[in-house]
Amino acid sequence: MSRTWSRWAPAAVAIVVVAGAAIAVPAVANASVSLPIKTPAQVLQLVASSKVTALSGTVAETSDLGLPSLPAGSVPSSAKSGTAADIALLTGPNSLRVYVDGSKKVRVQDLQSLAERDVVRNGSDVWVYDSKDNTVGHAKIQPQSRQHFARPGATAQGVTPGDPTPNPADLTPEGLATKLLAQLKPSSNVTVGDDVRVAGRPAYDLVLTPKVTDTLIGSVSIAVDAATGLPLQVQVDARGQKTPAVSIGFSSLDLSTPAASLFNFTPPAGAKVTELTKHQVSPKSPTAKPAETVTGRGWDAVVTVAAGGSLGSLASSSEFAELTTPVAGGRVLHTTLVNILFTTDGRVVAGSVSVARLQEVATGS
Repeated sequence: MSRTWSRWAPAAVAIVVVAGAAIAVPAVANASVSLPIKTPAQVLQLVASSKVTALSGTVAETSDLGLPSLPAGSVPSSAKSGTAADIALLTGPNSLRVYVDGSKKVRVQDLQSLAERDVVRNGSDVWVYDSKDNTVGHAKIQPQSRQHFARPGATAQGVTPGDPTPNPADLTPEGLATKLLAQLKPSSNVTVGDDVRVAGRPAYDLVLTPKVTDTLIGSVSIAVDAATGLPLQVQVDARGQKTPAVSIGFSSLDLSTPAASLFNFTPPAGAKVTELTKHQVSPKSPTAKPAETVTGRGWDAVVTVAAGGSLGSLASSSEFAELTTPVAGGRVLHTTLVNILFTTDGRVVAGSVSVARLQEVATGS
């Protein structure tokens, strides 16, 4: 994911997929749901053959990562566009409205208290809008630069190197499920759990459990609509935790075609509009994209970002001090699902692994 778009997703999920929480209605086993038995391979094929091209609905995101909730406005405004915003996402719920009409018309609305954020794709134009400070980012999608809703087995993963263009599809359950399957399936045991119901629709529960032991993740469950093959919900469970660590799924879903007007976007009067290029990460911070490396792959992958001076304002925040603990080489934000090491030399090292593993990667040992 680009730096812009990753801030829309729970930071934990961004780390899990390594390509980069509104009141939830979780997927639950239901005695009234009794579907024909399918093997894991058959459910995977159901996902791959899904022909859903239009929908609208509400996507609910929740997280239970063992962190205290931060009161509204507690994160310094100077840090809102950076990592502090990701920390706020880790400690609170979120609700999105999603509209899709084919591969080139997608809109995601994040309706917050007294504010609104939108990402809209209409043809080759992508707009990122934040009403809080009336800023707009605009980008042009280059031909063949991304593949919308790429399903398992597809050759394109949807992002070209250095492309900052946010893809609204990344925040849908289908987009997230696609990334997780691509990253985790090769190193997972895949099974089918009890039938579930999501947004009123019967679904198969596709469960991926890690083959490796050095990971905080216990399993990933993907609820697959029995009628259409559309992924309806993704749930990430942490080892030893009874409640889901992260859940993103539809609480309501309509498979009819949304109104065309929903994909039209005109910058509001007085808005500051920034053209996004490969050298920019967001309309708020037109700075060079941080260098990013990935050590390992799948469940125990570790992402290292050379954040540089961006940690300055964050480190001075009292909330940052409360949420992190000092360790050799820096400070650690520990959650049940993800550990994030902020090094003293200005790097962010993160993954669903032990702190010791992060320190090993940071020191190159």
